[in-house]
Amino acid sequence: MGIVGLPNVGKSSLFNLLTDQSTAAENFPFCTIDPSDARCAVPDERYAKLVEMWKPASEYPAYLHITDIAGLVRGAAEGAGLGNAFLSHIQAVDGIFHVVRAFESEEVVHVDDSVDPVRDLETIQHELCKKDLEALRHAMVEEEKDVKRSPGFKLSALYIATMDKVTKMLESNKSISTGEWHTPEIELIKLKLPTLITSKPCVYLVNMTAADFISKKNKWLAKIHKWVTEHGGGVMIPFSIEFEQKVWDLRDDASAQAAYLEESKAKSAMPKMIVTGYHELNMIHFFTAGEKEVRCWTVYGGALAPQAAAVIHSDFERGFIKAEVVAWEDFNALATGKGMTEIKAAGKYRQEGKQYLVKDGDIIHFQFNVTTKGK
Repeated sequence: MGIVGLPNVGKSSLFNLLTDQSTAAENFPFCTIDPSDARCAVPDERYAKLVEMWKPASEYPAYLHITDIAGLVRGAAEGAGLGNAFLSHIQAVDGIFHVVRAFESEEVVHVDDSVDPVRDLETIQHELCKKDLEALRHAMVEEEKDVKRSPGFKLSALYIATMDKVTKMLESNKSISTGEWHTPEIELIKLKLPTLITSKPCVYLVNMTAADFISKKNKWLAKIHKWVTEHGGGVMIPFSIEFEQKVWDLRDDASAQAAYLEESKAKSAMPKMIVTGYHELNMIHFFTAGEKEVRCWTVYGGALAPQAAAVIHSDFERGFIKAEVVAWEDFNALATGKGMTEIKAAGKYRQEGKQYLVKDGDIIHFQFNVTTKGK
């Protein structure tokens, strides 16, 4: 997920808190030039329970990779504020955390001198659509060149209609992800226009003061929600850098941190951000568990058992025999200790073949056999 927004809305500060880094986060535009990359563990109570149960020598949670991208400004698609380079950085990520600021502060300058989150959302949307239009027109020119080099071939009716539909949406300042698309259109867009920014999943993060976050009140929230709904919808998560920083600063004093959270009657929004971003990218994970290691293995939703096995090792897919599986719900309800004795006794330890669709939270043991060539 790439963190995107105007300068000075809290992007780098959020990146630092999510990933425990120390990237520069100063009070002036374009402090971030080159994108910073790091990862953060995906919170999962199921994983934590397996670790507590097995107490393994090695622990490996699921991870979400985060990229901190420099702030965009009006005119970025024409190069303003080094915008073209920054927009290219957004093209390289799989999904977007769109950070918008919903508080006034004399100490934190705003690139447009006043705070208006809806205007800021429109600004970013406009620049992303303009960048996508540029990519679209370039791709269409190249496609036409290819057709001219191939006598007897011509652009299909599907291609012409789909490109026209994409063009009209972008010229109307609408994200591609908000359109209604048939499967052939989706497949064509993925094939011909793989870098379109507005086709990427987007999670809107609204940065408020600590006081507003704790009280769950802010004059901009309803207006931001209305804008998001009118522009295709999506998850909106209010949060506060000020609040999160306070919680982080108390990390070495558990009692003081607990007291602050109890007093504020609030909790960190970052676990929700991470889990939401992970699932918006269509990621799930299954578990392997034992005394040597408890590990989350990330796959795309819709992965079949052999594809999931390949995440562990390519030989597992090549020599796949079967998957021994227990659903997390069954394991959680039945297991009182290490091992699968109780699970097997209850008939919940299943053998699945190559067509098994892996579910989020499955605990899996793969059986495979790879014979050496020539033996």
